[in-house]
This record gives sequence, C-alpha cells and structure tokens, in this order.
Amino acid sequence: MTPAVASSSDLAATEREPLLRRDDESDVSKKSYASVDVRAVSLVEEQDEASRLEEIPDHKRQLGLLSTASLIFNRVIGTGIFATPSVILRSSGSVGLSLVMWLLGATVALCGTAVYMELGTGLPRNGGEKNYLEFIYRRPKLLVTCIYAMYAVLTGWQAASCSVFGEYALHALNPSQTPSPTTARLAGVLCITVALFLHGTMLKAGLRIQNTLGLFKLFVLIGIALSGLASLLKVKGFKLENPPHNFEWDRMWEGGLQGGANAFVTGLFNVIWCFIGYSNANYALAEVRDPVRTFKRAAPLAMLSVTLVYMLVNVAYLAVVDKEEIVGSGRIVAALHFGKLWGVGAERAVSVIVAFSTLGNILAVLFTHGRVVQELGREGVLPFSSLFASNKPFGAPFAGLFEQWLVTSALVSLVPPGDAYLFMLNLSSYPLALINMFVSGGLLFIHLPDDWLPKRLQELRASYNWRPPFKAWTPVVLFFFLSNIFLVAVPLMPPSRGYRVYESLPYWLHVLVAWSISLGGVGYWYVWCVWLPRRGGYTLVREWVRDDDGTTRRVVRKVKAT
Repeated sequence: MTPAVASSSDLAATEREPLLRRDDESDVSKKSYASVDVRAVSLVEEQDEASRLEEIPDHKRQLGLLSTASLIFNRVIGTGIFATPSVILRSSGSVGLSLVMWLLGATVALCGTAVYMELGTGLPRNGGEKNYLEFIYRRPKLLVTCIYAMYAVLTGWQAASCSVFGEYALHALNPSQTPSPTTARLAGVLCITVALFLHGTMLKAGLRIQNTLGLFKLFVLIGIALSGLASLLKVKGFKLENPPHNFEWDRMWEGGLQGGANAFVTGLFNVIWCFIGYSNANYALAEVRDPVRTFKRAAPLAMLSVTLVYMLVNVAYLAVVDKEEIVGSGRIVAALHFGKLWGVGAERAVSVIVAFSTLGNILAVLFTHGRVVQELGREGVLPFSSLFASNKPFGAPFAGLFEQWLVTSALVSLVPPGDAYLFMLNLSSYPLALINMFVSGGLLFIHLPDDWLPKRLQELRASYNWRPPFKAWTPVVLFFFLSNIFLVAVPLMPPSRGYRVYESLPYWLHVLVAWSISLGGVGYWYVWCVWLPRRGGYTLVREWVRDDDGTTRRVVRKVKAT
C-alpha cells in the first residue's frame, strides 16, 4: 500500500508558498534568487510522496531485517536488565508485584511499538519523530521542527551509556581496583570516538559489529535465563545447596506495596525506561531495504524478543538469589546471579557483559541520531545545513555523527560526578516522554471517530488523508498516550519523605532543562522565521534540490519582498 500522505497537488501548494506569508506579498516563490552549492532540480512536490521515496538511491538502502531489528534490540538493552531488577523489586516490595510491573512495562512498550509501526510505515523516511510532528502539527510552519531540532542537537543521548561503559570496561580489565572518575570518563569518550569512526568512515564494518553485539546480548540473556531454569529444575552443575523460596505462593506476594503508591510509581517508571528504544529504527527507515515490509517484521521481532528475555531473565535471577539479598545488596543483580552459581570469581564476567552490552547501545543510538541531525540539515533548519545534509566523504552522515559525538563527549567530561549518571540518563529519557506524548496525542486525534469532533476539526483531520500500511488499534494508541502523560507528570511530583532522586541536585532539574530546551526551540523559530525576516524585509521560501549522490533535500532561501 502506498504511504499515506497528502495528495501531490496539496504538497505542491504547501511547499511553494512562503513559510510565513505577509499580507502585502505577491507569490515570491517564483522570484529568482542566488543559487546554492547543489544542483537544482524540478520541485519534488510535483510528484507524490511515494515517488519521492522511490527516488532514494538503492546503494543508500543498506539495512536488512537483522540490521533493522538490531537497531531496536541494541537500543533497548543497555544496562537496565542487569542493574534495575533490584531497584524494581525494592520499589514493589514483593516478587509477584515486581513481575506484574515488568509485564505492565512490556505492555506500554508493545503499545509504543504499534504506534511507531503505524507512523513508520505511513512515513518511511529518516528522521523519526521529526517527520511525524511535522505531519501532524503543521502550523506555524517549522515551529515543531525547530523545537525538535533543539532536542536532537543539544541532548547527549549516549552520555549516560558512555559513563557506564567506562566504569565496567575498566573493572573488567582490573577487577581489584576501582577506576577513578577521570579514567572512567576518558574510557567513555574513547568508546564513543571509536563508534564515531566506525559509523562515520566504515559504515558496513560498523553495522556488522553492531549486529554482532546485538546477537551477543541475545545469547547472553538466553544463557542467563536457561541457567536460572536449570537451577529451578535442579540440573547437575546448577543445583544450589540452599535455593531461595521466592516462588512459593505465600512468600511471592509478601511485602507488596509496603513502600506505598509513590514507591510503586517510581518502580514502574524504572521498568518503562528499561524498554525505551522501540522507535530507534524509525530514525533510519530511508536506509532500510523495502522499508515498509522489513519494518513490519523487524519491530515486532525485536520487541517481542526483548519482552520474552526480560521476563525469563527476571525469573532466572529470582530462581537463584533470595529476595532479601537482592533488595539489600548494592551490587547489580546479574553479579549476584553469577556469584551464586559459579563463585565470586565469575562476577568479573558481568563487567565484560555489561561493557559489551553498553557498547552495542552506544553504536545503535549514535547511528540513528546522527541521521536525525542529517535530516534536520536536509530540511534547511540548522546552520551550515548543506554540511550536515551531506554524506561526503565516506558515504555516511559524518557531520551529524560528529555533532552527537561532540555534545556527548562534553557532557561525559564536564558534568560533575555523584549525580552525573542519573542526571544524564533522565536528561535523555524525559524529553522522549514529552515527544512521545505529542506524537501519540496527534495520532490519537487522527484515529478519533468523526462523531467525536466538531466539523472544523473533521475537515482538518480529513486533510491528513492518512492511510498507512499498518494501523494500530485505537485503544492501543490511547493507552500509550496516557502512559506518556504519566511519565511526563510523575517527575513533577515531589518524592516521598526519605527518598531523594539526586544526592545534591533538585529533583526537578532535568524537567526544567527539558522544558527550557523546548522554549529555546520556540525562541529560535521566532527569531529565524519571524523577527529577522520582518527586520530584513525578506521572506523565507523552501525549495527541493538534489545533491550529487542523488538524495533530495530542502533549501531555505531568503527572498526580498517587493
């Protein structure tokens, strides 16, 4: 089925008009103006969107089913499944309730996967949420693009993972010595530097390593799950002398909700963040072979695999380690699991596993978010847009990848220790909830029956002409929308007495920074699209052009008003 977009005539009318029209203007889009350093071509708006998608050169479509699924799998699985089960068990108070919380988190993630499958199959382009926000929130032009650009450029999406990689990689090399914060930071920066050169100069090699790490994680988690089941079944070599009794029915629910509703909400919040990453392939769909068919298979495959191994690994942990030991220990639960089965010396393997898992996460996030920056360059939104839009000289968006490397390295190097990891994690996670809330809310509006909308809104909704190859069930979209309202609202509530989000920072700091980035995007849009044109007596006009490699992009031009 053809991707659902507005008709070709609607697109032509939309793209040829000025971004912000003044009352005294004529049709300035027909005026002549200085050329740019690209080869001008016929406006792509004269074709339909399906034709535009078909114009992407075949050599750009290098992602198959495994690579596409790996982008999601590697993004979702970082350090969460190795470390957070103890936090979640502590928050829930009981073994049974903690497993219920993991099921709730999986439900939210699978609903989010369905939402992004609908949006991705309807608009199979690079850029992810940028495309969906632009498609849904069309006026004022470029406002949502500028806001999203601020998040894409200023947020160090891999910063927290780089910090974790540095700590665990150094611990794996020398378990007897705790690495200094400075050395761990340098190792984190070195990690993302290697990722930059892999994805920026050796694209195929980077993808092979990324896919290999995804398979490594899958086999490791399956191994942990099987070892736990073998312990439950008392298989020779896995049988424990004093096994825990976590799955006895009376003990399984003992202590549930003892921390109150606030603790439960905090635990559920952590579970949901363990599943974040289901939208990662949406950022690079223009580079997927047969994107609609491949994405419809890859996204469910990746997320169902994640959900299954998450649940089995949690069962494995609880089959080997007693509840009280998990709750009371400051070590990650994977280390406890390995130590119980194979002795304390085996715990070194956990550091190796977590380091490689985090490296896969960093590679997957850098690969996709470098392409988001490139797509913003292709829209003409960023300064030096032609540089960010280019794939020269290595056939990869090196400028976009470098921008992500620069911001991430700066955060890893400059944010003070103590609260650094959690603050960087929240600073990348909270904006995702904000974006998901607006994306799913807009899609819910498109899904609503006509009877629920006034006539004017019915006409607006009809203008979307939305007929994607895959359509999520409306209650699924509603549930995902409400879950993201929850994720946006909960951090605004003061924590319960005796609980601190950060050691020294105010609990609301990452929320303030996230909303400030949004306001910065509004300010950037106003200055660039309203204030400067009025002051300079010109109008901004967009035109499609084609680069030397055959890809198309937009150029924003200044046209003097007569």
